[in-house]
Amino acid sequence: MKHRASALAVLFCASMAVAQTNPAALSARKWREGHEQAILQEFMNLLAIPNIASDSDNMRKNAAAVQQMLEKRGVKTRLLNAPAAPPAVYGEILRTGAARTVVFYAHYDGQPLDPKEWATPPWQPVIRDGRIWARSASDDKAPIVALAAALDALRAANIPLHSNVKFVFEGEEEAGSPHFQEILAVNQDLLRADVWLICDGPVHQSRRQQIVFGARGVTDLEITVYGPKHELHSGHYGNWAPNPAMMLAHLLASLKEENGRVLVDHFYDGIEPLSETEKRAIAESPEIDSDLKREFGLGRTEGEGKRLVELLNYPSLNIRGMASARVGEKASNVIPSTATASIDMRLVKGISPEQAQSRLIEHIRKQGYFVVDHDPDADTLMSHARVAKVTIQGGYPAERTSMDLPISREVLRIAESVRAPVVKLPTMGGSVPLYVITKILGSATITVPIANHDNNQHSANENLRIENLWDGIELMAALLAGL
Repeated sequence: MKHRASALAVLFCASMAVAQTNPAALSARKWREGHEQAILQEFMNLLAIPNIASDSDNMRKNAAAVQQMLEKRGVKTRLLNAPAAPPAVYGEILRTGAARTVVFYAHYDGQPLDPKEWATPPWQPVIRDGRIWARSASDDKAPIVALAAALDALRAANIPLHSNVKFVFEGEEEAGSPHFQEILAVNQDLLRADVWLICDGPVHQSRRQQIVFGARGVTDLEITVYGPKHELHSGHYGNWAPNPAMMLAHLLASLKEENGRVLVDHFYDGIEPLSETEKRAIAESPEIDSDLKREFGLGRTEGEGKRLVELLNYPSLNIRGMASARVGEKASNVIPSTATASIDMRLVKGISPEQAQSRLIEHIRKQGYFVVDHDPDADTLMSHARVAKVTIQGGYPAERTSMDLPISREVLRIAESVRAPVVKLPTMGGSVPLYVITKILGSATITVPIANHDNNQHSANENLRIENLWDGIELMAALLAGL
């Protein structure tokens, strides 16, 4: 698949020639220029190990490979285990008399996939068009390799670390981190720090470095509605037997206005207001919406005229998939038996998963449905005109660190010395379970992403711009040495 440069890349290309002043980053660049092939080979070796969280054998291989990468750099390591979960890889470099402890977090697992949708096999990484194509090339093995290379560069330049530095590389983030809270709770003394730097997510769509101080929470639900107990001939029974696909379409249409505003009662209640610093950061962020519309082929956007960067600070409701009977060559003239929709809701500070879930379920009831949480029996189906099964598939709340904290300002200062100007955002659109870090450890969390925004993360043909890897090595070197 031939990669084509996006409109945003062309627009901002000239602006990315940055006058870099950070000595650690400059040393990292010089070292990297002489070791590019070795870095890429180590990266590709890691990408070649399948990394779906449910594949326990390969996840152990991933953990062992990541542990070996750290130990190769003189990092003391151990595995943090929870029953029936891939281990988190822990590493530390301690400094006598250090006044601060910094944790660098990333994850080595990746999203599930269908290999048939990929142009090349997902775990056979290839370099093409200035990018590496493989599952987790961007999300989230790239920061692991960038940190390892940054440690090599600092050692080669005799640049010391001044803080205690720890690494936590999780193995089931893409599965919702079901055991991460347990791992943190069992290892509180080991993992408590002044700040956790979350090395996940993309840089800004303008390809400028961004520093993000929060992440939205998320909860997933699946809704199934019912028609006849088996498929019926659409000619013999159409206009008489209720069609669950049509019922589901009406139900889903009741959830949102055409402009995207969610119609579920109280959906937006409780949003924690932004500070003046956060509002100013949003106002100062680059204007990208018109270019994104061209890149994505969108004739319109939702949000009542608000910019994307503003809308990230509101909760959202998304239909992520629907299924009922068959389409295409397999379609047949039937009234389906069931119809199912899978929904994700992104949450912001002040709205819990439980609140969002209950509000949606109450909305479904108001549309005339008897709601159950299990497969209904025949008596239930015949006793109610409309039945909906709603199953909740986990979730966690949003988290946000104040941009006015001293550690927040220090991270921004270092990032600006590496790749100015930096985009500062209160919240990113994606979800990372930052809340458990703050809740259990009391540590601030700040996200320092390095991947390109057009990386196809969570989808087929995931990729990483090699230039983003090089930039990431410099940023990680500056943070390792500067904090």
